[in-house]
Amino acid sequence: MNTSAEPKLTKIAKNAIATMNFIGTIISLPRSRAFAWVTLAMLVGVAVTVRLGFWQLSRADQKQAQHDAIVAQQAAPVLPTNALLAEPALFSQIHRRVQLQGRWLSEHTVYLDNRPMQGRAGFSVVTPLALNDHTIVLVQRGWIPRNSQDRLQLAPIETPTGVVLLQGRLAPSPSSVLSLGGAEADASADSRTSKIRQNLNSDQMAALVGIRISATVLQTDAASDGLLRQWPEIASGIDKNLAYAFQWFALAAVQLMLYFWFQFITPYRHVRRSTP
Repeated sequence: MNTSAEPKLTKIAKNAIATMNFIGTIISLPRSRAFAWVTLAMLVGVAVTVRLGFWQLSRADQKQAQHDAIVAQQAAPVLPTNALLAEPALFSQIHRRVQLQGRWLSEHTVYLDNRPMQGRAGFSVVTPLALNDHTIVLVQRGWIPRNSQDRLQLAPIETPTGVVLLQGRLAPSPSSVLSLGGAEADASADSRTSKIRQNLNSDQMAALVGIRISATVLQTDAASDGLLRQWPEIASGIDKNLAYAFQWFALAAVQLMLYFWFQFITPYRHVRRSTP
């Protein structure tokens, strides 16, 4: 007695026979030189893209480790002034929180140009702070906006006299920006802009004050003295590396799929269509 399952079983059997015939054909056919070159190119391409993907993952791991170290430094106990003066090597612990007591050297205040904050153009205000007669740190005190009518006119800020107490964290030297050839000349030619700079390093400031700069500090107190201190948070930056790694792995997968499609699946479909 025939059942409804017999046509399905017959179709499955035919498909199995066609598949076995195709496999036999693929195995028995001599491979052309073009096939060998295509296979070699696929293997090389997949190997390279996979390697690049793992390299991006390793870069992400390195950045994450660096970020974790920064977070650990920021979470460490605050270093007071007396500890820093007693052990100057502590000044090298970048991103460590500090509490400083000293006197502003306001006559050496510098305004670093082209330092945007939250999409607004402005200046980063840098003033040396003398902890004692022999120790000076460079403090990035905060930010002021640029005058939209006259870029050489500086917004007023307050610099307290006498002993001040501030919170901050040890930081790298202020980042450098593209310096135009005439910027410094323009600054020196006008008394109003004599303190505007494109870039500044500790050696330049040491030449101004006559004492070597021990460290750079980013002040983190609440906004005061006419200055904003909404410094950007330090991010790990691993998202970009993870995205690149995904792209490389996806490219490797695409190469494999195209290889098997054109070298095996397309011939298989052709064999099936030609099989009576």
